[in-house]
Amino acid sequence: MPRERTQDDTRTAIDVPALRIASAADADYYRPVLEGTSSVVEGPNADVPSEPSALGSTPASAGPRPEIWFRRKVRLLPALREFWSFRELVLTLAERDLRVRYKQAVLGVAWALITPVVMMVAFTLVFSSVTHVNTYEPGVPYALFSYMGLLPWTFFSTSITTGGMSLVGNVPLLNKLYCPREVFPIAAMIDATVDAVIASFVLLLLFPILGFAPKVESFYVPLLFIPLIAFTLGMMMAVSVIVVFMRDLRLILPLVVQIGLFATPVIWSPETLFKSKALLIGYSIVNPLVPVLDGMRRTMLQGLPPDWLSLAAGTVSSLLVLFGGFVLFKRLEPGIADVA
Repeated sequence: MPRERTQDDTRTAIDVPALRIASAADADYYRPVLEGTSSVVEGPNADVPSEPSALGSTPASAGPRPEIWFRRKVRLLPALREFWSFRELVLTLAERDLRVRYKQAVLGVAWALITPVVMMVAFTLVFSSVTHVNTYEPGVPYALFSYMGLLPWTFFSTSITTGGMSLVGNVPLLNKLYCPREVFPIAAMIDATVDAVIASFVLLLLFPILGFAPKVESFYVPLLFIPLIAFTLGMMMAVSVIVVFMRDLRLILPLVVQIGLFATPVIWSPETLFKSKALLIGYSIVNPLVPVLDGMRRTMLQGLPPDWLSLAAGTVSSLLVLFGGFVLFKRLEPGIADVA
């Protein structure tokens, strides 16, 4: 037999919804306090100040409390060990990007040759016919002079443009796969290295066609790769992580790269602009690509060793850029997946 409803049951059925309504109303009153927009209770007891929290009494309107500020200590050796454990992923990403870039292209990897060659021809027609550019020696063809500057510059600019967009271009992987986030820009840098190696084979044709032989001092060239790689890697890591939080940089980046082409001695000689050694060293600190391009031309075309003071200044500056870019990247790394 069904049990008869007593007075207590009726009271419960009536009181529970009332309590729910009261709880909802209280939640509306106290929501600003819970969300941290006010330090004073709003609602029926608006004149009563709220009790300070257990973590501190700093008002929320003054900013986040110091004890909840995010601090991350960047440790170099553990970060390098973690990156080394994901080295196969770097190679896989680099191979994937190369396949995607050239698979459906009619000319394929020939595009790695076409870009610097076309720019070399354009600069040769303009600057050898319209203006006179100092190429160290009268017998040095301007085509070789410009191509020796275009090789490292193309490597740098390609790394910055592709590596700078590597994080925002791999958002699905960022959200599904755990890995050190620097694997994405470094994979893009490996692709730029492959393109630069392919483009360097043009020199095997330019030297005999133009009737000019590289000098014995060309064995100094591997030393120039140290500031080139360090500066490129540091700038690329800094740009890639900043693009995630400042999307306007995606539109500014191509313009900055174009300005850098003329601010770097790609088509002109540093000797034509810097008459004193102090100015050359100072500009090498600001732009470490200056001693790299100047050193390649001095060693391969002029038969002289690099300018050691300029090279030392550029190397120290590039290492500082690499360290600063790495620290910035690792400090902002935890928020990449959330923002990207």
